Amino acid sequence: MAEQLVYTARQSDAHGHIDWSETEDHTWQQLMTRQLGNLQGKACDEYLLGLERLNLPQDHIPALKDVSRVLYEATGWQCAEVPALISFDRFFKLLSERKFPVATFIRRPEDMDYLQEPDIFHEIFGHCAMLTHPAFADFTAHYGKLGVAASKQERAYLARLYWFTVEFGLLNTSQGLKIYGGGVLSSPQETEYAYASTVPERRAFNISDVLRTRYRIDVLQPIYYQLRSVNDLYDLANTDIMAEVAKARELGLFPLPESIAH
Repeated sequence: MAEQLVYTARQSDAHGHIDWSETEDHTWQQLMTRQLGNLQGKACDEYLLGLERLNLPQDHIPALKDVSRVLYEATGWQCAEVPALISFDRFFKLLSERKFPVATFIRRPEDMDYLQEPDIFHEIFGHCAMLTHPAFADFTAHYGKLGVAASKQERAYLARLYWFTVEFGLLNTSQGLKIYGGGVLSSPQETEYAYASTVPERRAFNISDVLRTRYRIDVLQPIYYQLRSVNDLYDLANTDIMAEVAKARELGLFPLPESIAH
């Protein structure tokens, strides 16, 4: 595991332009080339269609305004330029307003394979393509509104819901296993592991179980939860999620999986 480094986000000028270095653009190109090949047959159709719609450049880091234009036409979303780390208050508020926070820095070459802090490649390549899909876009906005009104304790449970859907969600489709979570889609190692390894558990999605499942951000995931379809997120958004959070708090958390407990 690479040592976690502190990154500083770049600021765009009045025209929404960031003067990325040649090294930074080359890093984007390497990440794009590697992961585009890695996702064939593994990513869900909705993601691949969204990626085609975004038409991201392969040889340089895209301007957020160009990504925002496509998202807004598709589902009313936009990208919001943010520092490397933001508060939970701001995170939930942005999502509730259909603004997806994108930290404007990209990993260094020595951190190519692993980075705890979400960079612009993770946010744009991993998440924004899915935001062109109405079910995913509506669920994420609804999630943000819940988070705005939630207490600190409730937000801890909501974080697990986000983790096992938006970040590390899988689909058990009629065409087989597919990936829709951005944390998997933007990681070559996690893509292969989530899709093909016999090590992790792949469980049918159950909101009560999801809310009670602890995780670590610095390891390959021991457990993934599977929806049947991206459209299941419509049903999830119409669930009384905060009532489920209350039940989960009463029941308590599951033990941390033994494989990552230490």
